[in-house]
Amino acid sequence: MQGSNENFQAIKDEILKHKDELISMPQGHSVVSDNTLTMQLSPWRKQLIEVYANSILTTPDSSKQDIEKWGKEVSGLLVQLQFPLDVGLHEISYYRNSIGEIVRDEAIRQELSITEFYSIISEFDAVVDEAVQIVSRSYMEEFHRTIEVAKYAIDELSVPVVQLTKDTGVIPLIGEIDTNRAQYLLLNALDQGAELKLSRIIIDLSGVSVVDTMVAGQIFKVMSSLKLIGIDSVLSGVRPEVAQTMVNLGIKVEGKVYSSLRKAIEHKKLVD
Repeated sequence: MQGSNENFQAIKDEILKHKDELISMPQGHSVVSDNTLTMQLSPWRKQLIEVYANSILTTPDSSKQDIEKWGKEVSGLLVQLQFPLDVGLHEISYYRNSIGEIVRDEAIRQELSITEFYSIISEFDAVVDEAVQIVSRSYMEEFHRTIEVAKYAIDELSVPVVQLTKDTGVIPLIGEIDTNRAQYLLLNALDQGAELKLSRIIIDLSGVSVVDTMVAGQIFKVMSSLKLIGIDSVLSGVRPEVAQTMVNLGIKVEGKVYSSLRKAIEHKKLVD
């Protein structure tokens, strides 16, 4: 970077001198109130302004490392607070303009040459552009990670083992059964069946509208796995259209089958 380090240091100091003012300055967000943002994002804004100010003197590589660390942290915060990506990008753009004006005014006051001014602005713009890319990328990565965690929790809750009696439980299945959900079904059946010390589990299909070879295969896999750990399993709630589909597909039903959950429970009582 050309020019006097003293001049550049003075510009950096001028930016930092306005830090508190910049942090609390209303920005006119359309999706979140300025008061909420100031309260939630003040530490983040402070770091951003410091990174921008330091870019006046530091090397491009150092500035890139600083902005990357900041960008990943703030992306996680935005997702945690459930703020849209627009909030982060708006903040970056706002401080580009505000700090750019400080740099311009200070450059005029110091009578810097066009070359010196261009050198400072180019470095500053490079850091801002890097911030936009990092925040956009990190936000989407964090957002998808959060969605996957939520989906995992929902899928896990969607195949619970409900204890009916001391030794009997039921797994009420509702909706479509895909490969992932079938895996949760297997894990939950084995883990909770063993934990609850069950000897019999009823897999109720009353809420399942479609059964194909994949679904049937996964269900029978669960039943076979349960048998290996000493738990008998039966099917209940097989509706006529589902039964017809299974026959047409040539699916061989393994184990006992009941037309309703009530009949499966009643049969257990008669046996006992």
